[in-house]
Amino acid sequence: MQRVGVYVDAENIRYNGGYQMRYDVLRRFAARENGILQRLNTYIAYDSERARDDFEYAKKSKTYQQMVRDFGWKVTMKIVRRYTDEIGNISTKANADLDMAVDAMLQSEKLDLVILVTGDGDFLQVVNALQNRGCRVELIAFKNISRQLQQEVDEFWSGYLIPDLLPVSYEPRNEWGKAGSCVRGVCTKWFPDKGYGFLRFIDKLSPDLWITDPREPDSPYVSVFCHANELAEEVTEEVLLNRETILEFYLSESEQKDNGLVANNVRLAFGVNR
Repeated sequence: MQRVGVYVDAENIRYNGGYQMRYDVLRRFAARENGILQRLNTYIAYDSERARDDFEYAKKSKTYQQMVRDFGWKVTMKIVRRYTDEIGNISTKANADLDMAVDAMLQSEKLDLVILVTGDGDFLQVVNALQNRGCRVELIAFKNISRQLQQEVDEFWSGYLIPDLLPVSYEPRNEWGKAGSCVRGVCTKWFPDKGYGFLRFIDKLSPDLWITDPREPDSPYVSVFCHANELAEEVTEEVLLNRETILEFYLSESEQKDNGLVANNVRLAFGVNR
């Protein structure tokens, strides 16, 4: 059984599409191959100066941190620092890069798989070092992701595509993968001359995520029929044919195929591809 370590650059994720990311789902994803969760580390910014005057901020911050701890994560607080330039402009910073990199390197001796949750290209050398120590390195991020970092890791997962990792805010009781639910996926085939194609989404967390062909019996992916009439205006043919385009759509039962699904109201997910 592989030993797994997860390291979350919480501020980077928060400001780059992952606001409200669910740590319980992230934990399940990390353990999808029945691995031993050796380390679960997240690095969260905390503005102690603001907390002195803003009771609501202090209360919400502590409640959030406790919730994350309840899911079994070690929370490392990074205190926000304020800097004033020569003309009086104030900037804030709570960089967790160094802490996260050092922890990952020191703890990697006891790990087989390291999952970095960040889009920051500053971790490129960390990835190389971890791989040279024999660790497999996976990356999870949402948008504004370093292209070089994405290509250097052993596997990249878009956080948008992991079931329920990022809630659909306007669907509080969304049952991912069921008819009537809202999911996110990609286009696998499109026939412009016929006006239809097929989308694909991950139906469930599974050790078989590498089996991307929905026709395989062990594949956790589901193929969905999509008619051109269901596409939003910004979802052009060029956008569809780009496999990095993340689509958000509703599912309904097919009238032509038993147990089949059809995509409705297909749009770009959170403007990630705009």
